[in-house]
Amino acid sequence: MLFSGHPRTLYRSAPTHEVICQLRFPTILSINNTEPADFQEAIRAEFPGYARRQDVTPPKITLVNGGAPKVEQQPPVTNYNFLSADSQWKLNLTENFIALSTLHYTGWEEFARHLDKPLAAFIKIYQPALFQRVGLRYVNIFTRSKLGLQDAKWAELISPAYVGPLCEPDVIEANFLNCASDLLFQLDSSCRAKIHAGPGRVKNNAAGAAPDPEVKFIFDMDLSMNGNVPCTLSAAGLETLHGHATRIFEGAITDKLRAAMGPI
Repeated sequence: MLFSGHPRTLYRSAPTHEVICQLRFPTILSINNTEPADFQEAIRAEFPGYARRQDVTPPKITLVNGGAPKVEQQPPVTNYNFLSADSQWKLNLTENFIALSTLHYTGWEEFARHLDKPLAAFIKIYQPALFQRVGLRYVNIFTRSKLGLQDAKWAELISPAYVGPLCEPDVIEANFLNCASDLLFQLDSSCRAKIHAGPGRVKNNAAGAAPDPEVKFIFDMDLSMNGNVPCTLSAAGLETLHGHATRIFEGAITDKLRAAMGPI
């Protein structure tokens, strides 16, 4: 199933690898041209680390009188990075978006607390007219060896909606070189979900790290609320997206996987 009425559950061995919240707004040029000193001062106690990088933007391509395309290089976008003292939380600010991400997700309430003050400070200082997109992304990675499920097939652990052919009785799972699902669907009148799901190997980018040969299952949920979202409704919008994420995640896992993750 795609959705489940199973109550929201915390798991001792949760598969969450990274959570990202991003709010996009109409361009505020002053962010790109002036270092955000007032914003930093407002969040410095929680995010003392600071760095700045220049992000390359793709060129603008236009057709001139139906002839050859004209390629215009775009100026780089300044991306301000603010880090928590333990480097587990990162806040990004550009002229088009503000985003919070973490590799240490323990629950929605803690994540929302880390976002509350920076978001309030951003709205107060920069006064965006609205948010064009409110997004919440969960990257989940299931590892069978960590759950004591080395002998289980993915078809026993993941909903048929995401494993498709692996459910067939004559299938040898190891023979599949690729079996991914990519879905894009409407959740309600203003929210949609983009999901990538499938088995694969995860690359470790750490220096000197040995490659991990184990096949894992990646379940990547990117949920968004599009349109003109008033700043005063952004927090409520994120709560709505989190509610959808819970129903989708619980619908994607079987009772066998749920039990192995250790409900709290």
